[in-house]
Amino acid sequence: MSAGESESALVRRLHELLEPVVLDHGLDLAELQFRREAPGWVLRLIIDADDGVSIDDCARVSREVSHLLEVEDPIEQAFSLEVSSPGLNRPLKRERDYFRCRGKMAKIVCREKIDGQNVVIGRLGELENGDIVVETETGPVRVPLAQVSRARLLVEW
Repeated sequence: MSAGESESALVRRLHELLEPVVLDHGLDLAELQFRREAPGWVLRLIIDADDGVSIDDCARVSREVSHLLEVEDPIEQAFSLEVSSPGLNRPLKRERDYFRCRGKMAKIVCREKIDGQNVVIGRLGELENGDIVVETETGPVRVPLAQVSRARLLVEW
């Protein structure tokens, strides 16, 4: 098994191990990353909820995850644990992210042109048959989720 394959196996194992902890707190594990960064290895959990995530939510999950990782010991090298919310300009990766963020402004970059454009900016509407309806300045645009290269909420002031 190559280093990349073993790392993805570790990430899958960590996800299986840690997602129930997050769910037990009524939260959603939006993303799990384990990667080498400038200060060393970092295990990053991005948690989310329909009504937002508080600092107390992050602290509770962090304490419980830390304890579980000490007991299970699935990671061989030293690492730092970070637990946070996705932030105001959060990426949209899963169908439930689009559902949760209905009514908010987003920028969606598509793999292929949709209505003559690769970038769709507008207010997220309903999910319909694998498409997200986006209300743009020129009217609604249906974007197939399968065509999304990347998407992010836009901060509205």
